[in-house]
Amino acid sequence: MEPASGTPTFYEQLVALERAGTAFVLVTLVDALGSTPQDTGAKMLVTSAGLHLGTVGGGRVEAKAIELAQQLLAAHDATPHFVNWSLKGDVGMTCGGSVKLYFEPHPAGGTGAAWPIWIFGAGHVVQALLPVLIPLPCSLTVSDPRPEWLDRLPRARNVRFLQHDNPAELIAQMPDDAFLLCLTRGHSHDRPVLQRALAERNFPFIGVIGSDAKAEVLRREMIAAGLAPERAKQFHCPVGLDFGTNHPHEIALSIAAQLLTERDRQRARRA
Repeated sequence: MEPASGTPTFYEQLVALERAGTAFVLVTLVDALGSTPQDTGAKMLVTSAGLHLGTVGGGRVEAKAIELAQQLLAAHDATPHFVNWSLKGDVGMTCGGSVKLYFEPHPAGGTGAAWPIWIFGAGHVVQALLPVLIPLPCSLTVSDPRPEWLDRLPRARNVRFLQHDNPAELIAQMPDDAFLLCLTRGHSHDRPVLQRALAERNFPFIGVIGSDAKAEVLRREMIAAGLAPERAKQFHCPVGLDFGTNHPHEIALSIAAQLLTERDRQRARRA
């Protein structure tokens, strides 16, 4: 049945949850045998508050699925899960069939991923970097004042694009655990983003494309603009591990390697 005019579709509401940074689980009935209360392909969205939208059959099977989805959310478990339940033996229903359900967790953090990465800039290095990062369990936000450059970037479920004439204003919207990359077209575009990020926020990782000489200039200028000298040291420039050439694809690989290294280091420290 088609949704009423003006009513958001199932996937529009899924995207709305992702953009709001709300953790949820997409539950899909991938197989149904025998006497079951719903057809293959049925879906529902479950948040920590319970059923948000849809159904996989109602009654006990749905209650059990909601309970498992909420357990995954409470455990911050982002691993997809398959379950195969006998409706009589596992669920306690009189139906003689079985269901196979797929649980796809979308942790909180914007567009549904547990590791938010915000990229300022949409140039050649970003064009090379995005295809490397998209398959990873991360949420990507890319901002640039130039819509024609944003249009060149690959589209994916875990990527959103923000065309903004003053990208530094977006710093206030970023989640606290975001990794920030300044990969803009030049020093004058990097510095406002970097200055505001270091002055107003405390992100776990900030990287800036450039050289050691550029890093020194940035530090001097930010200190002259009022930033504390200790804070002015707390970014990585040149961003990326020290390997490869200046080819955009090799720079992209070095940046991705540093992001993963830093992500894992921070996770180990919290464990």
